[in-house]
Amino acid sequence: MPTTPLLDGIASPADLRRLSPFQLKQLADELRAETIDAVSVTGGHLGAGLGVVELTVALHHLFDTPRDTLIWDVGHQAYPHKILTGRRDRIRTLRQGGGLSGFTKREESEYDPFGAAHTSTSISAGLGFAVARDLKGADGHVVAVIGDGAMSAGMAYEAMNNAGALGKRLIVILNDNDMSIAPPVGALSAHLAKLLSGKTYLSLRDHGRQLTRRLGRGLDSKITRAVEHARGYLTGGTLFDQLGFYYVGPIDGHNLDHLIPVLRNVRDAPNGPILVHVVTQKGKGYAPAEATADKYHAVVKFDVATGQQEKAPAAAPSYTKVFSQSLLREAARDDKIIAITAAMPSGTGLDAFAKAYPSRFFDVGIAEQHAVTFAAGLACEGLKPVCAIYSTFLQRAYDQIVHDVALQKLPVRFAIDRAGLVGADGATHAGAFDTAYLGCLPGFVLMAAADEADLVHMVATACAHDEGPIALRYPRGDGVGLALPDVGVPLEIGRGRVLREGTRVAILSYGTRLGECLAAAERLDAMGLSTTVADARFAKPLDRALIRRLAQHHEALITVEEGSVGGFGSFVLHALADDGLFEAGLKIKTLTLPDRFQDQDTQARLYAQAGLDADAIVAVATGLCRPAARRSAMAAAAGLRLVPGHASGTVPLHEAST
Repeated sequence: MPTTPLLDGIASPADLRRLSPFQLKQLADELRAETIDAVSVTGGHLGAGLGVVELTVALHHLFDTPRDTLIWDVGHQAYPHKILTGRRDRIRTLRQGGGLSGFTKREESEYDPFGAAHTSTSISAGLGFAVARDLKGADGHVVAVIGDGAMSAGMAYEAMNNAGALGKRLIVILNDNDMSIAPPVGALSAHLAKLLSGKTYLSLRDHGRQLTRRLGRGLDSKITRAVEHARGYLTGGTLFDQLGFYYVGPIDGHNLDHLIPVLRNVRDAPNGPILVHVVTQKGKGYAPAEATADKYHAVVKFDVATGQQEKAPAAAPSYTKVFSQSLLREAARDDKIIAITAAMPSGTGLDAFAKAYPSRFFDVGIAEQHAVTFAAGLACEGLKPVCAIYSTFLQRAYDQIVHDVALQKLPVRFAIDRAGLVGADGATHAGAFDTAYLGCLPGFVLMAAADEADLVHMVATACAHDEGPIALRYPRGDGVGLALPDVGVPLEIGRGRVLREGTRVAILSYGTRLGECLAAAERLDAMGLSTTVADARFAKPLDRALIRRLAQHHEALITVEEGSVGGFGSFVLHALADDGLFEAGLKIKTLTLPDRFQDQDTQARLYAQAGLDADAIVAVATGLCRPAARRSAMAAAAGLRLVPGHASGTVPLHEAST
């Protein structure tokens, strides 16, 4: 455990505001050490938090949080913020079941005014807080901290454009941690930022505007524009000025002597939106993080002294890696295949594609809407775009999926990673809804891989499909250890498969819960409940013949999926009703993720809580078959036998064999 005498005395930001500038520097060092030690125990997002330690200290020192509103974009950099805001005693429960969230969360603390785990929302939310403050006649500052990566999303600029037009008092901190906007900064730029953010300059600027107005509107416009462009040329702020923000920076985000005076000036400035450009280093202060390409963006448990992460050897390749390798093989055979991702090349496994086929790979930044419509344009010209996007991130592009792809019947391929529950990242990243939100769209083909071998064939299926949009979903984590086929073979669209035959219970699985279904069937057989297990493979189009067969020849039919209510199970129920198969004697149960957001925990515990493991499936099957067993006994006493699917539900015993 690090030695942290100053940090030990911080119960809330109010304690922080009593410290001297020299003490703030020591506190920042202690806060960084505490963050490193805590994440070494829990794993999580490390690099981004280390980059904003000084900024976090400065903001809580200068602003009266929580009365002043502080919004962190995404929230994965907010671990130091959590430590300073009364949650230090729980910081080593980060991302654990019942512990602190890995992101900001309203239910967790009054210091988290807005929950976030998806990027580029902070300025829009901040503007909402600022407008609400003014409508209520309240006071206080609103500060939104957004990273330069998040500025690749159009939503950030939409918010800035609106904020600039409204002219509300709003402070945006642009945390530039990748040198993507500005060159390295030093004393000169810090002095310039301090000067331009001061009351003297702001007052002179306002007086100058009043003077030029008296000289005529045209002259006023020309002089004001010339002054602002000159300032923008020196500071790099022209773009933000044009959006209506007063730009200050760049300044060194690790130098409290530079940071605090500028933020104090900005805090005390007159009304209007201001953007402060702060340059930081991701992974700052921890040598192993500084030395890696991703600056330890996300880590598992690690040794603080060496930085060595405790990754257990995988028994099988991850689904993401299988997808990546399968797509590479398809691309080698077909030069029309194009790979697209939205700022997640390594997360989706497309970094390997980028190295192999750089001219056919496109990372469009945090811009899922653009990614989908960009793919639609490629498809119009006969190319084969593959959009690899996490399930929860694809939600951001829903209108484009509907209007630009599905409506035009364009063969865009969607590779939906992180489908199902994701564990420590919690509800914000759980891929629960894609089957439901895509399945309602006409002409969409939906597939879910049951295992890594199946995924290889589904990648080939998607690449070969040219008759409209198609999506394949697969989970986070490793496969089950099956041997992978050398070549993917396109599957017959809308055709499932039966893996084991039984007579009483039918389990129809969609996705990687298939292993749990097979385990449940073994136990049910041992209990005298002969069980069929089928893999639907497709949620759309459904294998109606398979569903009809399962419904007509079993007492109970159970569907199992790692998706929300309104997905695969709902489609099966609709098909059964359509075909008139809700007959006497047939019991049906759809097992889905619960109709609520599940907090973080291990994937195994989350699936158990959701009722999607073998224990739950066995319990459901036995519960369904007990009433059927009683009815069978009653029917036998009357000289009849239950036959599910038969028009009357029963037939004389001597006819049962036929």
